[in-house]
Amino acid sequence: MNFELTTEQLAIRAAIEKICQPFGDAYWLARDTDGVFPEAFVKAITEGGWLGIAMPEAYGGAGLGVTETAIMAHAIARSGAGMSGASAVHLNLFGPNPVVVFGTEEQKARLLPPLIKGQDRACFGVTEPDAGLNTTRLATRAVRDGDHYRINGRKLWTTTAQTANKILIIARTQDLADCKKPTDGLTLFFTDLNRDSIEVRLIEKMGRKAIDSNALFIDDLIVPVTDRIGAEGDGWKCLLHGLNPERILIAAEAVGLGQAALAKAAQYAKERVVFDRTIGKNQGIQHPLAENWMELEAAQLMVFKAADLYDRGQPCGAEANAAKYLAAKAAFKACERAVLTHGGMGYAKEYHVERYLREIMIPVIAPISQELIKSFIAEQVLGQEKSY
Repeated sequence: MNFELTTEQLAIRAAIEKICQPFGDAYWLARDTDGVFPEAFVKAITEGGWLGIAMPEAYGGAGLGVTETAIMAHAIARSGAGMSGASAVHLNLFGPNPVVVFGTEEQKARLLPPLIKGQDRACFGVTEPDAGLNTTRLATRAVRDGDHYRINGRKLWTTTAQTANKILIIARTQDLADCKKPTDGLTLFFTDLNRDSIEVRLIEKMGRKAIDSNALFIDDLIVPVTDRIGAEGDGWKCLLHGLNPERILIAAEAVGLGQAALAKAAQYAKERVVFDRTIGKNQGIQHPLAENWMELEAAQLMVFKAADLYDRGQPCGAEANAAKYLAAKAAFKACERAVLTHGGMGYAKEYHVERYLREIMIPVIAPISQELIKSFIAEQVLGQEKSY
């Protein structure tokens, strides 16, 4: 058992840190203020060849694993870019995975290279207003009509739909009442985001202003059968190949953001003098920061355990969910403590930690609640009866 990163993995981390370096606190404060999508940052990541880190080499990717992708996501968030930087490229890192696993050779050759080159930008149409975390109750409907489908419905919290030209969307192709299992009858598509058929409405929110979240209203979206990923009715199975990597990556990002907050707090504690002594000399300041470090380190170990299991083709649902839970909890505590360590100045934008506290709420809430993860672990790991 080796807890050290390999030479290649260390090189990946160093390369990402170098790309992130010009995009410092001032850049992300400006994006948080004006809400402009960080195109310059995404361009730098794309030109470095990193959008395809987990995509097959045959289509222009690097062919690396979720472990290396987590290292990349962690480095972005840890640089101070936080969720604004990580979310700008997040979907392109894990979103196409169902295409890789279930797509035909024609689909992979057609769909993956433009994503890897940054020519296409995808968004993720899963969550719905009346379904929430209960994905089996999705109501968006896709009806087969010859060589295409007609999709109608609504999606919610769709990230980057303001600038995306592609959408990975799941819809029901069979009535729930006619399905043997609630996960049956769902079908996955990767297709054009046709704005003549999809109205995209921006959702104003408390953090990550530069990365848009949206409500989608879909009216007779025509999708060719050739854009269907996998067999009709297998959408849930296809979607699962993106869910565990998503939890692992958002956990890595949460750890990175928590560590960025902790670094700000530790530095401020060494500099701030009150009553003729630095505040970091007081155990009331030291001990909570020490706890934050330990909790973040422990969460990061679970992140890499889950990633390693996934890359080796082993079951990792419990570990991926546990990583997300532990990382979000540890990072939230670190971000909160960073604000408290700064005292009144923690409430000021110029010290950046208030942005971290707002952004860490994303990993706490999404893509699955902390409460549902506990229910999942209780049922799947500890053998308890289903509670929901």
